[in-house]
Amino acid sequence: MKFTPRWRKAVLTLHVVTAVGWLGTDLVLLTFGIAGLSGGAGKDVVYPAMRIVGTALFVPLTYLVWVVGVVNAVGTPWGLLKWWWVAVKLGIVTVMLFLVTFLLYPGLQKAGEQGEALPRRDQINLVVAPSVSSTLLVLSTVLSTYKPWGRRVRTAR
Repeated sequence: MKFTPRWRKAVLTLHVVTAVGWLGTDLVLLTFGIAGLSGGAGKDVVYPAMRIVGTALFVPLTYLVWVVGVVNAVGTPWGLLKWWWVAVKLGIVTVMLFLVTFLLYPGLQKAGEQGEALPRRDQINLVVAPSVSSTLLVLSTVLSTYKPWGRRVRTAR
Protein backbone atom coordinates (compact mmCIF):
# COMPACT_ATOMS: atom_id res chain seq x y z
CA MET A 1 0.00 0.00 0.00
CA LYS A 2 1.43 3.37 -1.02
CA PHE A 3 -0.15 6.73 -0.24
CA THR A 4 -1.02 9.35 -2.80
CA PRO A 5 1.15 12.47 -2.48
CA ARG A 6 -1.65 14.28 -0.61
CA TRP A 7 -2.07 11.46 1.94
CA ARG A 8 1.69 11.01 2.28
CA LYS A 9 2.09 14.67 3.21
CA ALA A 10 -0.84 14.52 5.64
CA VAL A 11 0.51 11.42 7.41
CA LEU A 12 4.05 12.81 7.47
CA THR A 13 2.75 16.06 8.98
CA LEU A 14 0.87 14.11 11.64
CA HIS A 15 4.02 12.08 12.32
CA VAL A 16 6.15 15.21 12.76
CA VAL A 17 3.54 16.98 14.92
CA THR A 18 3.05 14.01 17.25
CA ALA A 19 6.80 13.39 17.53
CA VAL A 20 7.53 17.04 18.30
CA GLY A 21 4.73 17.01 20.89
CA TRP A 22 6.19 13.84 22.39
CA LEU A 23 9.65 15.37 22.72
CA GLY A 24 8.22 18.61 24.12
CA THR A 25 6.17 16.75 26.70
CA ASP A 26 9.22 14.69 27.61
CA LEU A 27 11.21 17.88 28.21
CA VAL A 28 8.40 19.19 30.43
CA LEU A 29 8.60 15.96 32.46
CA LEU A 30 12.36 16.40 32.72
CA THR A 31 11.89 19.98 33.92
CA PHE A 32 9.38 18.86 36.55
CA GLY A 33 11.69 16.03 37.61
CA ILE A 34 14.61 18.42 38.08
CA ALA A 35 12.39 20.86 39.99
CA GLY A 36 11.25 18.08 42.31
CA LEU A 37 14.76 16.77 42.82
CA SER A 38 16.22 20.21 43.51
CA GLY A 39 14.70 20.16 46.99
CA GLY A 40 12.84 23.43 46.73
CA ALA A 41 9.37 24.03 48.05
CA GLY A 42 6.47 22.94 45.90
CA LYS A 43 7.06 19.20 45.56
CA ASP A 44 3.47 18.78 46.66
CA VAL A 45 2.53 20.53 43.40
CA VAL A 46 5.35 19.39 41.10
CA TYR A 47 4.78 15.64 41.34
CA PRO A 48 0.98 15.72 40.92
CA ALA A 49 1.47 18.06 37.93
CA MET A 50 4.07 15.66 36.56
CA ARG A 51 1.58 12.81 36.85
CA ILE A 52 -1.08 14.80 34.99
CA VAL A 53 1.27 15.79 32.14
CA GLY A 54 2.71 12.28 31.93
CA THR A 55 -0.54 10.37 31.98
CA ALA A 56 -2.65 12.82 29.96
CA LEU A 57 -0.04 13.66 27.29
CA PHE A 58 3.17 11.65 27.33
CA VAL A 59 1.74 8.14 27.64
CA PRO A 60 -0.97 8.63 24.98
CA LEU A 61 1.53 10.34 22.65
CA THR A 62 3.83 7.34 23.02
CA TYR A 63 1.18 5.08 21.51
CA LEU A 64 0.08 7.64 18.93
CA VAL A 65 3.64 8.25 17.70
CA TRP A 66 4.22 4.50 17.37
CA VAL A 67 1.01 3.94 15.36
CA VAL A 68 1.47 7.00 13.13
CA GLY A 69 5.13 6.06 12.55
CA VAL A 70 4.19 2.55 11.46
CA VAL A 71 1.42 3.85 9.17
CA ASN A 72 3.82 6.42 7.74
CA ALA A 73 6.50 3.81 7.04
CA VAL A 74 4.12 1.29 5.51
CA GLY A 75 2.45 3.86 3.26
CA THR A 76 5.64 5.39 1.88
CA PRO A 77 8.53 4.09 -0.22
CA TRP A 78 10.70 3.89 2.93
CA GLY A 79 8.80 0.83 4.15
CA LEU A 80 8.83 -0.50 7.69
CA LEU A 81 11.96 -2.66 7.56
CA LYS A 82 13.62 -1.86 4.21
CA TRP A 83 16.09 0.68 5.58
CA TRP A 84 18.28 0.41 8.66
CA TRP A 85 17.47 3.88 9.96
CA VAL A 86 13.70 3.17 9.84
CA ALA A 87 14.16 -0.20 11.57
CA VAL A 88 16.29 1.39 14.30
CA LYS A 89 13.71 4.14 14.85
CA LEU A 90 10.99 1.50 15.10
CA GLY A 91 13.10 -0.37 17.66
CA ILE A 92 13.70 2.79 19.71
CA VAL A 93 10.04 3.76 19.79
CA THR A 94 8.93 0.20 20.55
CA VAL A 95 11.36 -0.07 23.49
CA MET A 96 10.22 3.33 24.74
CA LEU A 97 6.58 2.24 24.48
CA PHE A 98 7.25 -0.68 26.82
CA LEU A 99 9.40 1.39 29.20
CA VAL A 100 6.78 4.13 29.40
CA THR A 101 3.98 1.63 29.94
CA PHE A 102 5.64 -0.59 32.52
CA LEU A 103 8.10 1.72 34.30
CA LEU A 104 7.33 5.41 33.81
CA TYR A 105 3.54 5.26 34.09
CA PRO A 106 3.57 3.46 37.47
CA GLY A 107 6.29 5.85 38.67
CA LEU A 108 4.19 8.86 37.67
CA GLN A 109 1.17 7.43 39.48
CA LYS A 110 3.24 6.90 42.62
CA ALA A 111 4.73 10.41 42.40
CA GLY A 112 1.31 11.97 42.02
CA GLU A 113 -0.03 10.11 45.04
CA GLN A 114 2.95 10.62 47.34
CA GLY A 115 3.97 14.13 46.30
CA GLU A 116 6.50 15.49 48.77
CA ALA A 117 6.87 12.10 50.47
CA LEU A 118 8.21 10.47 47.29
CA PRO A 119 11.45 8.61 48.14
CA ARG A 120 14.69 10.13 46.83
CA ARG A 121 15.41 7.08 44.63
CA ASP A 122 12.05 7.58 42.86
CA GLN A 123 12.75 11.31 42.49
CA ILE A 124 16.04 10.47 40.77
CA ASN A 125 14.27 7.97 38.50
CA LEU A 126 11.88 10.73 37.42
CA VAL A 127 14.89 12.70 36.17
CA VAL A 128 16.77 9.76 34.64
CA ALA A 129 13.78 8.41 32.67
CA PRO A 130 12.99 11.61 30.73
CA SER A 131 16.72 12.25 30.26
CA VAL A 132 17.15 8.89 28.57
CA SER A 133 13.97 9.17 26.55
CA SER A 134 14.79 12.72 25.40
CA THR A 135 18.17 11.47 24.23
CA LEU A 136 16.54 8.61 22.33
CA LEU A 137 14.03 10.98 20.74
CA VAL A 138 16.80 13.31 19.59
CA LEU A 139 18.65 10.27 18.19
CA SER A 140 15.50 9.32 16.27
CA THR A 141 15.33 12.84 14.88
CA VAL A 142 18.95 12.62 13.75
CA LEU A 143 18.22 9.28 12.07
CA SER A 144 15.25 10.82 10.24
CA THR A 145 17.33 13.75 9.08
CA TYR A 146 20.55 12.00 7.99
CA LYS A 147 19.12 8.59 7.02
CA PRO A 148 22.41 6.77 7.63
CA TRP A 149 23.48 3.29 6.58
CA GLY A 150 21.67 1.74 3.69
CA ARG A 151 19.01 -0.71 2.77
CA ARG A 152 18.40 -3.60 5.13
CA VAL A 153 17.06 -5.72 2.30
CA ARG A 154 18.35 -5.61 -1.24
CA THR A 155 15.68 -5.76 -3.88
CA ALA A 156 16.06 -7.24 -7.35
CA ARG A 157 15.86 -4.68 -10.14
